[in-house]
Amino acid sequence: MAMVSAREWREIPGRYNLIGSKCGCCGKIFFPSRSFCPDCRRSGIGKMEPFKLSRKGEVYSFSINHEYSGFNGRMMPYAVAFIRNDDGVMLAGQLVDVELDKIEIGMRVKAVMRKLNEDGDAGVIHYGFKFVPDE
Repeated sequence: MAMVSAREWREIPGRYNLIGSKCGCCGKIFFPSRSFCPDCRRSGIGKMEPFKLSRKGEVYSFSINHEYSGFNGRMMPYAVAFIRNDDGVMLAGQLVDVELDKIEIGMRVKAVMRKLNEDGDAGVIHYGFKFVPDE
């Protein structure tokens, strides 16, 4: 079984930097990155360019989870949401640092780096994006 180093995970651009891709022909932005544009069907060198996504956006839709699934030992209840970021890209993630009854469609949020889970007995911590109110 191969071990994955923390450095290797950090060097995956999309995982920690919200790096997507932008079509050099039609300008459409994608996350995660794509090697060709499914809209205009263009691919090849110079067509798809790396694109750093905005970390800010608004709640498009959300759900409050009240049922314990054992996944990551999350405290219940918790909120998950679809966020339309300021580039028009749809992202999904957990909403944190907000009272659940204060969440509403259109609420401004921003992506922040947070602990997602720990991996077994080794205790390797995985980080990723969660969303907080953008005040």
